[in-house]
Formats: sequence, structure tokens, C-alpha cells
Amino acid sequence: MPQSEYSPLDPERERLAEQDAGREPWRLWGPYLSERQWGTVREDYSAGGDAWSYLPHDHARSRVYRWGEDGIAGISDDRQLLCFALALWNGRDPILKERLFGLTNQEGNHGEDVKELSWHLDATPTHSYLKHLYKHPQAAFPYAALVAENARRGRDDPEYELLDTGIFDENRYFDVTVEYAKEGPDDIHVLITVSNRGPDAAGIHVLPQLWFRNCWSWRPGMIARRPHLAPAPDGRAIRADHPWLDPYHLAVEGNPELLFCENETNARRHFGMADAKGPFKDGFHAAIVDGDRSAVASSGTKSCVHHRLVVPAGGEVTIRLRLSAGEAEKPVDSADAIIRQRRAEADAFYAVVQAGIANPDARAVQRQAFAGMIWSKQFYRIDVRRWLDGDPLQPAPPPERLRGRGSNWRHLNAADILSMPDSWEYPWFAAWDLAFHCLPLALIDPAFAKDQLVVLTREWYMHPNGQLPAYEWEFGDVNPPVHAWATWRVFEIDRERRGDRGDIAFLERVFHKLMINFTWWVNRKDAGGRNVFQGGFLGLDNVGVFDRSNPPPAAGRVNQADGTAWMAMYALNLMRIALELATHNPVYEDVATKFFEHFLLVAEAMTAMGEDGLGLWDEEDQFFYDELDLPDGRKLPLRLRSIVGLVPLFAVEVIEPATLQRLPDFARRMDWVLKNRPELAALVSRWQQPGLGDRKLLSLLRGHRMKALLRRMLDETEFLSPHGIRSMSRIYRDQPYHLPDLGTPLTVRYVPGDSDSGLFGGNSNWRGPVWFPLNFLLIESLRRFHSYYGDEFRIECPTGSGTYLTIDAVADELARRLTGLFLRDGAGSRPVYGDRAKLQHDPHFRDLVHFHEFFHGDTGLGLGASHQTGWTGLVANLLQPRP
Repeated sequence: MPQSEYSPLDPERERLAEQDAGREPWRLWGPYLSERQWGTVREDYSAGGDAWSYLPHDHARSRVYRWGEDGIAGISDDRQLLCFALALWNGRDPILKERLFGLTNQEGNHGEDVKELSWHLDATPTHSYLKHLYKHPQAAFPYAALVAENARRGRDDPEYELLDTGIFDENRYFDVTVEYAKEGPDDIHVLITVSNRGPDAAGIHVLPQLWFRNCWSWRPGMIARRPHLAPAPDGRAIRADHPWLDPYHLAVEGNPELLFCENETNARRHFGMADAKGPFKDGFHAAIVDGDRSAVASSGTKSCVHHRLVVPAGGEVTIRLRLSAGEAEKPVDSADAIIRQRRAEADAFYAVVQAGIANPDARAVQRQAFAGMIWSKQFYRIDVRRWLDGDPLQPAPPPERLRGRGSNWRHLNAADILSMPDSWEYPWFAAWDLAFHCLPLALIDPAFAKDQLVVLTREWYMHPNGQLPAYEWEFGDVNPPVHAWATWRVFEIDRERRGDRGDIAFLERVFHKLMINFTWWVNRKDAGGRNVFQGGFLGLDNVGVFDRSNPPPAAGRVNQADGTAWMAMYALNLMRIALELATHNPVYEDVATKFFEHFLLVAEAMTAMGEDGLGLWDEEDQFFYDELDLPDGRKLPLRLRSIVGLVPLFAVEVIEPATLQRLPDFARRMDWVLKNRPELAALVSRWQQPGLGDRKLLSLLRGHRMKALLRRMLDETEFLSPHGIRSMSRIYRDQPYHLPDLGTPLTVRYVPGDSDSGLFGGNSNWRGPVWFPLNFLLIESLRRFHSYYGDEFRIECPTGSGTYLTIDAVADELARRLTGLFLRDGAGSRPVYGDRAKLQHDPHFRDLVHFHEFFHGDTGLGLGASHQTGWTGLVANLLQPRP
């Protein structure tokens, strides 16, 4: 995008420029408050690591958190010292609604699942404007019914959702919209609009809350520095004093009631300490729901502004507040003007981003996807050493923890803003998810995207042995190595927008750490030293016959088609980065050569061209399969056609003649290898094109094998669904796959939706759904293949249709099917919402979009985490016109 995009006439881009230059900290405040801190590993101090049970939802309102906070539509400063969020009570619920409710992994018939209706509607990269919608029922929230009915249902049954309870019938609910608009980096206007969608007037309590994260109960000396909230002298604001922050004021409109309590555990409720002195964290619940006014005080560390409203049928009521730094509160009377201005600036910002998107529905979907990416930024705090050993002022944790989860990651000490997959179901970083997140983020905030890729390679995350932490549930698990791919793609996106040679310092910084990580992979996951990889990849282990993260049912090891292909892709990604760096510093030519040769060695082992004929390609089936290497020397192909066999398509790179002209040392070494190692030279396709010179294709697939694999992939009776590529061939629906007897009967059948098996734990046993990230990588790879083969190379799509397309057009077709999940079809419906009429056609629902974790392989229905914008946010890139 041209440099004029950053004109000072565009206020949001000017704010981004000020932030990036260090002139104004516009990201000081943001949507960094998660929607669930309870049930996380960070808050689990149990002996056995049962995070869901140690601090459940029922405890959350009255037990203080150690490492973070949560709330509805919340924001905080970037150290999460001071937090602001919404609380509600409809006069009928048994508890104050301070955080979203959902089922734990054990309670849900398909695993953990939020049971609320909320949407991230809009956001700008500097958080100068944020908009969130929560739908609050007017009848008593059906907590018990949701737990009981989902417990009754089995894996073959659909989940029992909030809409299924009938609580939204006759539109008897409130739309509660929260908008934030910054007048300055630490000056935020808040507009809360409560709309009654029902046929009768209804009452509601609205309680915006301001509180401090508890940083004082854990170490000696901190209690003396305890922060403080109290009414301002005129009673129309709450003053917040913290030793590590400037003073803040929350100014209010009118004369609502100000309530205070302490962000401390209710020891009477949880520890049976009858003489414990309050007020406690649940003071507002006790005062408003239970009518116990002794539970609140005149000051404290947690506060709320209590509004009692009666909203007429079809009407709305607004509440205005202003949170600002300074010794005195600032008036709220400019709120409407600032909010209108920031809305208009958000429109102007996205008008530039979406300039080439003609379809208004596509623009709306993309903008909500961006909003979800921004709202999923979270403050992530953990000190693993402290977490394992315990805090000085608290009881010592069980000793079993010292040998359990996280015990080999004592160096990890984080206090960062991270892009998380989901703010409720996955309110923690996941390394390979985060890599995908960075591509949509790069379209609107390249600096933040680059920062995210840097931070996970920093010394307080990366293990001394070179491994990247996988995610909070188990740092030592192994994820597909996509960090290098994401680094290169973010560099490319940023370079195209900058209009210069790109951010070489960023590329170089990440590259050095990734070389260490690559070495870890080679040393730890290639057990035989033959460039064929094992070890299980969480997320892909669940697509197979057995859990590849654990030993197979028969002793031996699994040589992985996907694991080996990921490493081939990794080598090519690092080679591509090194080639770019070498145009600025010739020392990187040697490094590029190293990764070029490493790729060839992996490709040789993978494709059965080596002396031992190991190979993972099945010539008869024309597909890549895992292979079980048994102790008696037998090699048993696992002939299950799944996404595992398509991953080899990801390893592809084209080397242009111009690159070789600029890098003579690399070119000479390449020529030497190709002349003196004929078994490796056979792996490189070369094409002398008029006017383009000698171009080289590095891939695990030559033309014939690629066509054969694509025939499988584009067959609608196998992988190609109306909504993308399935994770398993559909042929196994009627003809389940049976593994020859290894002492345990093993059978797999195609299941297009939620798994019917809990074999590997959790709710993500892949048996056929469409997953966005792997589909996105397939599209990217097809475009690289097309850049080499051009328009002359065509493939039948769909297989058997008689229609032949260029590889680029096939990529376009896959992108169309994927984006079609969210766009209205000819009947005005979005496949992601299936047959839910209210979501499809109700005027107060039909324009709201959820970006699910994965999608039904036949219908496109959204499944898994409903707000997993994370990697599904890649839809924003697919909707973006190509340069």
C-alpha cells in the first residue's frame, strides 16, 4: 500500500505512527482483560493439575486470582494493574453477571464451551475505538439447565446452547453495547447502551466496575503499598491511586450509587473462617443480589457504579463514563462527540484497508474478523518458577507440582500483551496459533504483528535448548513449526505497505532465534538421524489412528509424513529468509546454502529416492502416509488418507534467476550440488522460460506427483467439501479404516463435525472437519506452485467435473469456499450458523458473525470455540484483494 496511507490526515494511522515512533503510548490501554481467568493453568495450584476443578466458575466471584483478571467487555492498562469491565443483574439471576459462564472440559459433551451470546463488533489497532455486544436475558439465566442437559447428551448429540433453552424467545433480552473512545492514550470515554428487545418494559442493574489486580497478597512488603479506590470529593467520580500508576479517575454521569469492596478472597465462603473480615471480592454480589449491605464499604480495591434502570419495550438507555489519568476527574459531557469522531475515524481507517472489496457483506465480515483479532489481545502474566514454588505469604503448593506441568520451564517469566486464540476457551498464548494470527494483524497493524513474532523467541519464553513453548496447558508439547513461515509472510505484507525494502532488522532478529529452534528440531525429533521426523504434533496428532504424541500401540516409532514435511517447509522458509538477508549482508549466503541442502536431504528421505528407499510416498495410492517402524524391522504404512498426506504440499519455494545473479556464492554452491549430487539434483525442477531465465522449483512434489495428490485433494467424494478441504477423506464415512492387528483393534471413520471419540483427550480429535489454518497454507502453497508453472499447467477441479483450472484458479476456488462460510448465500443465510433461524434471519442477529475454531466438513456449521477468531481470522486475508 502506498506511503500516502500513513498521511496525518488519517487520524488512526497517525496514532499508529506515533505509537511506533515512541511518541505517544496509544496502546497503553486496550482490551487486555480476558473473559475467563478461572479454570486456567495459571490459577491451578492443585497436586494433579486439574485446572478446571481447582478454580471453577462458582469460585470465581469470591476467590482472588493470582496472575490475571477477567470481565465482560473489559479493558486494562498494559500491565493489568487497573481494570475496567461490565457487570449486570436482571433481578432474577442467582449471581451477579461479572464474567461469562461456560462448561468445563468435563461438563461439555464436546468439551469446554462458553454458554453466552456476545460479539466483538469493532476495533481499531490503537484501541482508540472499541465496540462489544453482550446479549443479556431478562429471565433467570439457566445455569443449572445448561450443565444438566449437556451432561445428559453424548458425543453423538449436538451441544445444548443458550438459544436452545428458549430464554431468548419473544426477544425478552437486552442488547448491552459497550463502546470505548480514547481522547488521549490515558483518557477513555465509555458509552454503555442498554436496548430492550422485548415486548415489555424491563428492569436491569448495570454496574461498570473499576478495580485493581491483586498484586499485594503474595509477597512481603507489598501490603504496605496496597492501592486504593475511593469516592472523589464531589461524589461523582472514583479516584484510583496505585504506587505504580499515575492517579486515575472514573467520572460518572448523574448521581449513581458508588460501591466499594476488596479484591480479596471470601475466606468465610471458601476456607470456613467464620471470623474473617471483609469486605471481599464478592461484595457487590452480596449487596445487590443477596441484599447484604454490610458486604460493601466506603473505599477499597474494587469499585462499581450502580445504575438501576427500567428500559421501555423497544427502547434504550445510555450510560456515560470517563476513565482518565490526572489529579482531577474530567467531565463526561464530551463523550458523545468523541465517540462519534472515533467511529468516523474507524470507518476511514477501514475504508483504506478495504478499498478493493466491493461486496458490503464481505467488508462487514472482514471488519468483524479484525475486531476479533484486536479484542483477543490479552495481558499474559506468569512466573513459572514462582508458580511452582509458591508465594512467601501463601501456603506451600503440593510437592507433586515440582515434577508436573511446567517443571522443565522454570525460566519462563512473562508479562506481555499477546494475541490469544480466544478470550474465553483459550485465554492463553498458543505458539502455532499465534503465528497464524500475525497475518491478519499485519494487514492493519504490522508493528504489533512483528512484535508478536519476536516476543515468543525472546529468552523469557524460548527454552535454553531452543524449543518454543507450545501453550500454557503444556509448554513442552510440540506444535508444527510455522513461526518462520509467518515471519516471512508478515515481512512481505509489511514491505508491500511500506513501499521500501522492508524491515530487515525484524527479519534478522527473528531469524537468529529460529536457527536455534531449527537445531532443536533436528536434534530432538529425528530419532534415526535420517531426516525423517517423529514425535507427535499437537493438533495434528488427533487426526490419526492413535495418539502420535505417545508411544504407538506396538513398540517402535512413527515416521511422520506431516512431521517430515513440516521440517522440509521449515528449511525452505529459513532459506528464503536467509536469501533476503543475504542481499543486505553476503554472510547469509552460506546460511541460505545450509538450508537449501538440508531441504534436499529431507526431500530425499521423504520421497523414496534415497539408497534405502525409505520414502513415505505410496506409489500405488498416489498419496503420502505415515509409516510405523516396528522393532522387528517391518515398516507398516498407515494407509489412512488424511490432511497428514497433504502437508507435503506446504514445502515449496521458487528461486528466481535474479536472486542467483545477486548472490553468486549461493548460486555457485547450488550449481555444485546439482552437478555432483545427481540423486539430489533430481529433486529440483528447472525451467528455462523465455525472458525469465533458469527458474528453480524446490518442492517435495514434482509435476506428476503434485497432480496425483491434487486429484485426491480436489475430489468431492474425498477431501473437497463445499467449504474447504476436510481433514480426513470422506470415503471413511461408509468404509472405516482398519489398522492391521497390533494387539489392539484400531478403527477410524470419517466424522464431519465434533469428534465421536475421546481417545486422545479434549474435543479436537480430527475426523473430517475443515480447519482454517491448514486450508490457508494449502492456498498459499498453490499460489507458489502457480508462480513456477504458470497458466499452462492445469488441473481438474473438482476432480471428475471436466473443468480444468490453473493452479492459481484452484487456490481462488478454495478461498471462495472458505470465505463462503461467513458470507450470506443466495437464501440470505451464512453456512457457519447452520439451521439456527434466529442467528440467520433475526434483524438483531443476522449481521453478527462468530469465527469458530473449526467447521463441519459437509455443511460448514461452526464448531468448537465460537469466538476463536485466532487462526480463523485468516478469513480477513482471504477477503483482501491480492496485490
